[in-house]
This record gives sequence, structure tokens and C-alpha cells, in this order.
Amino acid sequence: MFENIVAYFESIPPVLAAFYAAVFTWGLTALGASVVFFFKNMNRVVLDGMLGFTGGVMVAASYWSLLAPAIEMSKGEGFEKVIPAASGFMLGALFLFMLDKVLPHLHINFKESDIEGVKTPLQRTTLLVLAITLHNIPEGLAVGVLFGGVAAGIPEASIAGAVILAIGIGIQNFPEGIAVAMPLRRMGMSRKKSFFYGQLSAVVEPIAAVIGAFSVTFFTPVLPYALAFAAGAMIFVVVEEVIPETQQDKNTDVATLGFIGGFIVMMTLDVALG
Repeated sequence: MFENIVAYFESIPPVLAAFYAAVFTWGLTALGASVVFFFKNMNRVVLDGMLGFTGGVMVAASYWSLLAPAIEMSKGEGFEKVIPAASGFMLGALFLFMLDKVLPHLHINFKESDIEGVKTPLQRTTLLVLAITLHNIPEGLAVGVLFGGVAAGIPEASIAGAVILAIGIGIQNFPEGIAVAMPLRRMGMSRKKSFFYGQLSAVVEPIAAVIGAFSVTFFTPVLPYALAFAAGAMIFVVVEEVIPETQQDKNTDVATLGFIGGFIVMMTLDVALG
């Protein structure tokens, strides 16, 4: 089954493959958001566990799918070999840091007094969606950059690796869709609107994936930097947003176990299938 999927993606242009892969991750976000059609509430313990799982997948993907290949394909030895990965990682974190300070958003388990970014009259609903959208920008970039590396003919970049990353991100996008849609439903929003806003949070992923693929295709030397950039952005999201969201109640142990589970799932996918 996996071999057939890889064969299909090998048969189409890499930039188009990046777009399709990101549409898949978007689709799983929508699938998660569709849970609101069946339930109005979700146990907070379950939600925190799923958010922890999301963080674990993102951290594992940052290393196994992004940082490790970035270091491997860099030239030189010692400090010289790690400079592209270290530089890209820092730039990715700073990029999300600046977005976090500018883009108005509100994390799922936080009060309205905890709104971040510039002051805005936007409604709580929009701010919640924008918070998850921040999560999804680096995820889309990560998928696109790997497919772009394939297009550029970089030996360390493979279609199989890019597909594995898309599968892993798609898996963790499912609980993200739930995490957006459920609070909106609980606030009294209709099922249709809760679903719409839940899936809308991931619409940025195909856009970011295409941008990432194009950038690497035309500027091949930036690939190690671009991979590490996506990793830095994802780690920033986990530490600054995902983990704190799971620590607002008394479910820290569940969230931690969810994190461990997510890390194991992504690591297993990457090592076993890659």
C-alpha cells in the first residue's frame, strides 16, 4: 500500500505532489473538525491528551524528517557542517516568534484576557482559528520543502520521506481539527460553522507547501536551511503554544503521555517506512 502511494507521487511533478500531500493533511483536519456533527462536548482530559500527541508528532518530525536530513546533506565537517541547520533552525523560530507577536490570536484553553499579538476587534472565534493557523504554517512548509528537495535532485531528499512526513502531520492534524471545532461548538456556534472554522485553520498548509517546494526548486543551496527553518518553526509552536495549552488544567500527566505516544508514532513511521 505504502509503496503504491510513493509510486504515485513519484509519477507526478514534485510541486504538484507537495500540493496534493498538503491537501491530504488539510483533509484530515477537516475530518477531525467533523466530529462536531456527532458530539457537542469532549472530555477535557481527552482533548489535552490529543494536543499532547500533536506536540509529540511535531517534535519527532522536526528531528527525524527535517533536522537530521539537513545536517546530513550539509557540506564540511564539525562546526561547519552544522551551521546551515543551526542557522535555519534559529531563523524558523524567529519567524514564528515575529508572527506570534504580530498576528492577533487566542489559544484554545486560554481566557480572552490572554489574547496575543496586536490589539484587534476580531471576535474570539476568529482568534481561535488564527492560533491554530499559526501551527499549520510550518507544517505546510515542511512538506513542501521536502518535495522541493526531490525536484532539485538532492539525494538525501526522497519522495518516501516526504510522504511519511505528510502522513505524520496528517495524523496529528486530526486532533487539531477537533481542538478547534469543539470549543467553538461549546461556545454555542452551530455545527456547520464550527466545522467550517475548524477545517479553515489548515487551509494555509497547501499554500505554504507550494511556496516551500517552489523556493527549494529554484534555490537548491537553501535546502538544508529550509528544512531546519521548518523544524525551528515547528519546535517554537510546540514549546510556545501546544504544550502550554495542555497545562491549563490538571491533565498534565495525560498530556505528557500523549506527547510520548505522538513522538513514538512519528519516529516509527519515519524509521520503519523511510
